Amino acid sequence: MRIVSLIASSTEIVWALGLGSSMVGRSHECDYPEAVLSLPVCTSPKFNVDGRSYMIDERVRAILQESLSVYRVDSTLLNSLHPTHIITQSQCEVCAVSLKDVEAAACELMDSKPQIISLEPNSLADIYADIERIGGALDLMPEAQKLSGRIKSEFELISKKSQSLKSRPRVALIEWIDPLMAAGNWMPELLELAGAESLLGQAAKHSSVMLWKDLLDADPDFIIVSPCGFNMQSTLADMPLLTEKMGWHELRAVKAGQVYIADGNQYFNRPGPRILESLQILSEILHPQAFHFGHEGKAWKKFSAN
Repeated sequence: MRIVSLIASSTEIVWALGLGSSMVGRSHECDYPEAVLSLPVCTSPKFNVDGRSYMIDERVRAILQESLSVYRVDSTLLNSLHPTHIITQSQCEVCAVSLKDVEAAACELMDSKPQIISLEPNSLADIYADIERIGGALDLMPEAQKLSGRIKSEFELISKKSQSLKSRPRVALIEWIDPLMAAGNWMPELLELAGAESLLGQAAKHSSVMLWKDLLDADPDFIIVSPCGFNMQSTLADMPLLTEKMGWHELRAVKAGQVYIADGNQYFNRPGPRILESLQILSEILHPQAFHFGHEGKAWKKFSAN
């Protein structure tokens, strides 16, 4: 078996299923576990991924307006790796290499006639299903069911404890800073499991652009900023795009010191096994008196403008 995973989350799933040694190629975004960094990189972005959030958004929109793919797939390299399985996705053309990119590369070369496994996670149920879809394709269904079952069990334990707490904070989870976007897909579900009320974003729906007025009107108890693809350092650099807006300092969360930044690249926006850690992070932020998993400082921290 020779596996090429072109999504960071599926790479983590393959590794969690015990088939890391069968991986022969990865995407430019696959970086966990660390051992995958030695594998050949089969994709690259067509735009400069550095810079402020509004700059990245403009570059991506310019490419999409020309009906072009956002990423390149190195079909020559793929062919040389002789993969038996290629894992891709059809959920978002901006987040990762898409199914059509892989199909085009497969049509161009692909002497090995690999099986293409396409994932489309929009909810927690989809994440569980994708784990089992990969497991089924790789003849590891029992292991996949055990993995998804373990995640569900841990979710239930956290949820049960969260629901027993008196506080139910109203939370705005921000997935992109400029333009401002509310986190959707599985994020509102995670907030619900963490004993919170999700504001603005819709479960099982793509993250949506919102007006600044929407955030002001919602006036959340907590604001968590976790841009897709951004680590905490990149997020911190973009925070002035929020803090300098009129009305920021009047928000309930800001006045109460309940604004946080979190690693959206490694956790919240990566629908793989570490979605469990994402729930743990939310639980630590929202209920520090009840939960401590050791993620503070590494995966999230309280934001201070000073």
